[in-house]
Amino acid sequence: MIRSMTGFARAETTTPQGQLLWEVRSINHRYLEVQLKLPDFCRPLETDLRQLATSQLGRGRVEASLSLRAAEGRAPAARLNVPLVRQLAGHLHAVAGELRSASAVSPLDVLRWPGVLEQDEQDPTALFPLVLQSFETVVTDLNGARSREGARIHDMLERRLTEIEANVAAVVGRLPAVLARIRERMAERIAALGVPADPDRLELEIVLLAQKLDVSEELDRLTAHLAEFRDNLRSGEPVGRRLDFLIQELNREANTLASKSADAETTRHAVDTKVLIEQIREQVQNVE
Repeated sequence: MIRSMTGFARAETTTPQGQLLWEVRSINHRYLEVQLKLPDFCRPLETDLRQLATSQLGRGRVEASLSLRAAEGRAPAARLNVPLVRQLAGHLHAVAGELRSASAVSPLDVLRWPGVLEQDEQDPTALFPLVLQSFETVVTDLNGARSREGARIHDMLERRLTEIEANVAAVVGRLPAVLARIRERMAERIAALGVPADPDRLELEIVLLAQKLDVSEELDRLTAHLAEFRDNLRSGEPVGRRLDFLIQELNREANTLASKSADAETTRHAVDTKVLIEQIREQVQNVE
């Protein structure tokens, strides 16, 4: 089953240091392009994250962002810098001896002094395994979203292919009538001239005209391209580029069919086929 290049996924993981939140979205692109927005502490993981994305995604422009949110109601742990407090106390005592009118210093003022309260530093590398694990999860979810969208595209493409096959069958069924009509019109034109016609020469001219307007090869190639298109749809592999190439081939045969058309009904089927091919093209642009 084909996959779309469009999708979105979100994954949240609880850690001792807070909530890890991944958001990943993808859109269509000619190749695979991965853009990562990471907190500074995760920069060493960028190569591993790119390799993980590349191993699971075929094509598309992928934007992945990671944020770390501290747990609500949880104050960061802090400890008192006792040596600094003692040093400040000595300085305060010396200042008080020099100033006769020195006022008492509040302990709260001392606590506000830079460095008196030291926050416990957390090791960010401890989060690395969780970051990688949660990224793998969110990429899997993204592929799930892309597969579901791909299933919808697949159903639409199958319906359009069936409609094109119906047009091809209709044109094939009209070939004998079209040839007979060519013969009638040729005979009518000669009769209008009022001169006798050489039966052998008339038959030769009819054969040459029929060859010029013959569309059997175009119909055969259209049928073959449609069959290959279906085979690719069901391959289960990234086939977007190949489908895009087949669309070009289908469109070329439909254009030739329209230009060779010898009656209005065939022209109508050729135009309808071109419209369907264009609808397919629009969807194929989003196939991985």
